[in-house]
Amino acid sequence: MPEITAITLQQHDKTRCNIEVDGRFFCGMKAETVYSNRLSVGLEVTLEELSRMQYESERQSALDRALSHISASMKTEREVREFLAKKGYLPEASDFAVSRMKELGFIDDAAYALAYAKSAGEKKGPRAVAAALRMKGVSDEAIEAALNILSDGAETAKRVLEKYMRGKPKDNLTLRKAAAYLVSRGFDYDTARAAVSDLKGEADED
Repeated sequence: MPEITAITLQQHDKTRCNIEVDGRFFCGMKAETVYSNRLSVGLEVTLEELSRMQYESERQSALDRALSHISASMKTEREVREFLAKKGYLPEASDFAVSRMKELGFIDDAAYALAYAKSAGEKKGPRAVAAALRMKGVSDEAIEAALNILSDGAETAKRVLEKYMRGKPKDNLTLRKAAAYLVSRGFDYDTARAAVSDLKGEADED
């Protein structure tokens, strides 16, 4: 039967250990898991049993890392999964972490979409808001619900345009650039054109 030949603390993370079996590295594992399972040098254990212990160790570690990751700001499910993958966690461990965080209410893509739309909708058009949410893995259904809370796109476009035009001349070239800018910020062409037209009309009256 395989035998544990070394258990050493990792150099850059003293909460984790490296486990060697029959003189070769087998896996990394939380020190807490090593202690709770009473693993020691010379202990005979099957590789299947060690793998099970490793998974239990990794899934709790993945959950801890994911919770720490979202402590500063909300994240979508895709963002959490991408973060854990970059940290080297197995898909099974990520599945556990995401599932547990959903149960606890720490991952809620619909709530994230609403909060993002409310914030970004003050300076971006609906198209840009929707595109950003899709990049974050939010479902079309959640995106549609989030876009429904946005204020009138025309009014938002006017506010964005006014900010863009500060200190700029209201000549035709600048106004064409302003319309293009609005489109680049996620407003549709008709909304952008209407906002610029209204601004031009105000300028002509002055």
